[in-house]
Amino acid sequence: MVSAPAASDTSAVRILPLLAAAAFATGCGMRLLDPVLPLIAAELRVTVAEVAVLITAFALPYGLCQVILGPLGDRFGKLRVLTIGLTLYGLMMAACALAGAMTPLIALRAATGAAGGAIIPLAMAWIGDNVPYAQRQATLSRFMTGMVMAQLLTGPISGSIGQLFGWRAVFVLVGGVALAAAAAIVFKLGKRLWQTSVAGTAGSGFANYALLLRRQTGRRLLLAAFLDGLLLFGGAFPFIGSYLIQSFHLEPWHAGLVVAGFGLGSLLYTRIARLLIPRLGEAMLALVGGLLVALSLVLLAIASSWQVVALIQAATGLFFFMFHGVLQARATEALPEARATSVSAFAMALFLGQGLGSVCFGALLARGGYGLAFGVAGLLMAALALWCRVAVTAPRPATPAP
Repeated sequence: MVSAPAASDTSAVRILPLLAAAAFATGCGMRLLDPVLPLIAAELRVTVAEVAVLITAFALPYGLCQVILGPLGDRFGKLRVLTIGLTLYGLMMAACALAGAMTPLIALRAATGAAGGAIIPLAMAWIGDNVPYAQRQATLSRFMTGMVMAQLLTGPISGSIGQLFGWRAVFVLVGGVALAAAAAIVFKLGKRLWQTSVAGTAGSGFANYALLLRRQTGRRLLLAAFLDGLLLFGGAFPFIGSYLIQSFHLEPWHAGLVVAGFGLGSLLYTRIARLLIPRLGEAMLALVGGLLVALSLVLLAIASSWQVVALIQAATGLFFFMFHGVLQARATEALPEARATSVSAFAMALFLGQGLGSVCFGALLARGGYGLAFGVAGLLMAALALWCRVAVTAPRPATPAP
């Protein structure tokens, strides 16, 4: 049975800008490597494919630490654990600038990913606790404005700063943004952040993971998240900046601007989600979005100029969130009695897929170039969208009890 939210959505409206700021800091850390991978590779004297392990180094701890971060959020308070994680994330991000070789840089990226895992999943779980399901996807889209702005701004800023001051300056800047966001949350909430809440969830945190896995809808949702991460988060998306630099000979700042076009489409989604959801319904929204993402990847494989890539990027931002936004909303309702645990499980599956995806895409890249890699990703994405329509989005969640 689906439980009703613990509080009215007015509390979510008040704190939503702070959560969006935290998402912005996290999104910057995820995407800052896109235009500077070649710069890091050149300074550390390795190939771009070898530097791609930094994507995995962030994603795997981000995903694996969800095992404990979700239960911690349910036990000690979602916003409290989020704020601590955001602070550690900022410190570790800035420390990456001190790395003089790949080994310490990989270790610091891993620590950053582990701390960053507490941010977006716990924010989504908190929204799930406080916003009824009928309004939840639209609210989540507004929260994800922070992530979208990171998509929009991180590429050009990272590319420009990397070219002017070196890639280390990019890590320092993003670390500072995260620490500022954490300070804003502490200032806004004050003593309320540290007050012990009476809370409780059904069973222990690890027992809740078992409960989620026993549900067919839960298993299918986690598999969809894993494949989403494998094909997109770790597979195709992080390599578009390198594709532009190596195939079309763009400067890092220029490639960053093109990559940022993804954010334009994403921003459009956050503005029109409340219109699309009632018109199309969740199932059709995810199907159409997923198939259009697949088409975009195939078109990337045969793009003839960077201008074509720029147009594709902008459209892909909208298509991606049409698909991914539905999965996010379902994650907040997969285990209502322990939302932090269920959303963390979703994030764990997503980023475990991302970690494997960068390795698989790198292998395809080494074997057949960008055309083969993007083409295969597009075909597999089409299959994922069709499977999700049948297995994931077909059942509708129960209506919350009054």
